[in-house]
Amino acid sequence: MAGDLPDYYFRVRDNGATVFRVDTENRQRRIEMDQIAVVNLNKSEIKPHGDRDLSDADIAEIRGWMAKRKALLAMRDIDDIHRAVDYLNTTTQWVQSRASDEQLEEVTDALLLAMHDLRTVLVRKKADRLTKG
Repeated sequence: MAGDLPDYYFRVRDNGATVFRVDTENRQRRIEMDQIAVVNLNKSEIKPHGDRDLSDADIAEIRGWMAKRKALLAMRDIDDIHRAVDYLNTTTQWVQSRASDEQLEEVTDALLLAMHDLRTVLVRKKADRLTKG
């Protein structure tokens, strides 16, 4: 099993990760994880941990992880938006077919404000795109 482990482990955190080098080649045959860096995805920064010098291989591995992570997060963002469209559709169906007057009273104002805000931003962004093209 130890031979199947990757050389690096990335502990995901807000805006990035803590990077560890995985070591299984020790006398106790234990898995040891040595922190080597901290990654900030928003700033595209790699900060070595302590006074450590990162090798070219370390940096290449970290940059590869950063690219994959950014792609994954972008994919999740658009997936969340597609789900929001589904939620809007199911909410519409719920309002039309099952919601009681009390339930509607509870959510109507919040829904109307959120939808108005969303519509305003969408219309403005669409107009910006049309005027650019």
